[in-house]
This record gives sequence, C-alpha cells and structure tokens, in this order.
Amino acid sequence: MEFLIKAAQLLMSLSILVVLHELGHFIPAKLFKTRVEKFYLFFDPWFSVVKKKIGDTEYGIGWLPLGGYVKISGMIDESMDKEQMEKDPEPWEFRAKPAWQRLIIMLGGVTVNLLLGIFIYSMTLYVYGDKYLPTENMKDGIWCVDGLATDIGFRNGDKIISADGYPVDRYSDILENVITSETILVERNGEETALNMPIDLIDKFLNNPTKLILYPRIPTIVSGVEKGSNAEKGGLKKKDIITAINGVNYTYFDEFKKGLNNHIGNEIALTIERNGKEKNLNILVSEEGTLGFSPANINIKQLEELGTYKLASDKFSFLASFPAGYNKAIKKLGGYIAQFKMILSPSTGAYKGMGGFGAIGSMFPATWNWEIFWNLTAFLSLMLAFMNILPIPALDGGHVVFLLYEMIVGKPAPEKIMEYAQMVGMILLLSLLVFANGNDILKLF
Repeated sequence: MEFLIKAAQLLMSLSILVVLHELGHFIPAKLFKTRVEKFYLFFDPWFSVVKKKIGDTEYGIGWLPLGGYVKISGMIDESMDKEQMEKDPEPWEFRAKPAWQRLIIMLGGVTVNLLLGIFIYSMTLYVYGDKYLPTENMKDGIWCVDGLATDIGFRNGDKIISADGYPVDRYSDILENVITSETILVERNGEETALNMPIDLIDKFLNNPTKLILYPRIPTIVSGVEKGSNAEKGGLKKKDIITAINGVNYTYFDEFKKGLNNHIGNEIALTIERNGKEKNLNILVSEEGTLGFSPANINIKQLEELGTYKLASDKFSFLASFPAGYNKAIKKLGGYIAQFKMILSPSTGAYKGMGGFGAIGSMFPATWNWEIFWNLTAFLSLMLAFMNILPIPALDGGHVVFLLYEMIVGKPAPEKIMEYAQMVGMILLLSLLVFANGNDILKLF
C-alpha cells in the first residue's frame, strides 16, 4: 500500500507538470498560427491508451509514463520526421515562422515550469504558512547522530553559524549546506571553528547507511524496553523521560549516553519523569555501557510540544505570499543547481547518487499529505525547468542554442547538423535515463 500511495503521488505530480510544460509550447504555437500535430501526456510508441483528434491536433495519453510531448509541424524533434522536412516549408510550419516566434515557442515550457514552481510555493505559503526551527533557537547546538558527522569534524553541541560565508538560519538547511559547501563555520565552547568539508563528502553520505547525520539535540525518552534487560529489571517503562544519573542532570540523549560510560558495570540511581511525576530507579549499567532500552525518535513537531525547542511560524497574506514564494523558489533552485554542479565533478562522487523515477517517488510520503505533495511538485517543476534549459540537443535548451545561432548569424544551422545533434542528444538522454534508473535498481540490493 505504501508503494501504491507513493507511486500515485509521483504519477499525479508528473502528469500535472508534463501537461503544463507542453501547454507552454502549445499555446504560443497556436498564437503564432503554427500547426500542432500531437499533444500527448506520456509517450505512445506503437499505440495510445486514449486519443482524439480535434481540428489539426491529436490529443492523447500514451502508455509509457516517461514524460510527454507536442509534435509541431516543420520542427526537427524526437520524431525525426525527415520526409516532412524534405518538402518546401508551409506557412503553418515551425520552420516558416520568424526566429523570435520560434524562440518564444521553445522557451514556453521552461517558462511555465518556472512560473508554476513559484506559484505553487506562493500558494502553499499562503494556505499553510511557513513553520521551521531557527538555528538560533538551538541554544545547545546540534547532535551528531552518526559517526560520519564526527568523522568530518562536527561535535555534539556545535552551533552552525554559516556555510561558505552565508548564514544558516534554519535547521532544515543544515544538511544541504554541509553537503554542498566547502567550509562550515561553527561555534564550539564559545569559540568559532572552521570545518573544511571533504570534496567527496556527498559520496561518503550516499554510502552511509544512515542518511540522518545531524539533528537537533533531543531529550532521553524511552520508546521500548528489551525483554530481560537491566532496564526491564529496574522498572524502566515506555515513555519514561530520563533526566539524571546519580543526581547529575542530563538534558539531552547524547549527554546521557556519554554519562553512562562513566558507570560501566555499576548500579546507578536513575531519575525519570513518568506521567508528570519524578521517580528514582536503581539500574545496573552493562559492560557495554547500556541499560537495554530504545530511545525515541522524536520529530521536530514533537520536540516543540515537549518544549525542547520553539519553532518560528510565518503567515502570509495573499499578496505577500508571491514575493515569499519567489524567494523560496530561487533558494530551492539555487540549491539544486549547486548539487547538479557536483554531479559534473567526478571527484565528488555525486554522480553515484543520481536517481530515476524510484528516487523521485521515494521523496513522497507514505501517507497522502497535500502540503508535502504540492511542495514536492513545486520543486520538481523547478527541476524540470532547469533540466530542459540545458544546452543539450533534444531538450528545449538545445533548440534554443540553434535559434540563437540563427538570430546572430542570420541563417539557420544546416538541417543535417541539427538532425545529427538531435540523434546524439536522444542517445545521451536515454543513456542518462538508463544510468539513473539503474542506480535505483542497484540500491534495492
């Protein structure tokens, strides 16, 4: 069921984005009286699931859910319709239109995706607001959940100040900044310390079993007690909050865990809070420095409810949501571009993390959540805009390069060159598609 819910969200999100992207090409083509032969959601090799011809355009849904397309008359595209291109251009064909009109048609899809991302972010901010944990409210710093965090230089209690000179204001931005930045400035024991991130950090992160390496420090709350353990024998129960060992207070789990190591093999007086009342338990610490209980995984909302942290909550009026949505979109797009640059550098190992539809689908939650759905759809829309504007033949950006060449030189590039470029671009895109989805499959084993 979890898989079906994720798959349904992915399919719905991509369908919205593909239809609106292709509509971005379709509308200016129609405005400039250019014939559109096909408008399809998904691809239709050999057959279509649904199709209907209205006027000169066949509208349909294909069976291969890898995107969608509009087929514009007189344009060298993935259809490679050479027979049509060998004839003299007709007035309704793409190639017969002025270069500036063709440029607008080609930029239409990217423009729609960019504006759609901004619009969706604006509306989610208007409807749901913006709730987050400011780093300044993490008075006692971060918790190094995994050994990778300490390996790269972080310590429990570090307060994140900046990444490559830019302030880090939100907890939710910390991990992305750590992965994409060269230097992280932290405050440690009242002094500022610069941590230089290894160039292959993203490779280390991708190969690390735990993807959560830094987290706000959490109190010690029992989520379960092992059968026959010292914790069970000593009377520890689920939901108990541990506050002290032998009268020494420990606010956070990482402090408590370290404190246990000072009492290996000894019995301790454990102070707990149960149902709002304080209670003392005598429990033996094992030779491994454990009691035999599982700590609770507490999310940010629960930490606020416990009073551990205070979240910031921003509300936006309808008009104010648009500049806020624009700023959020630019920030998200900037972060994605920074990660994309890392993929192009083999030394970072980021290319190993390239994922296909499986990786995208895993981003969606296991239960349907409209706020998360629309935020992810906005992000994917920005991703689609950026990827499509890359100067790769077979993408919108490749067509734009040839159009700009024509506008500068005064004549179009030779058709043979455009045909070969289209073929090379298709081969490149298919190879990337196979590689990315192959990575998804390998991660299953």
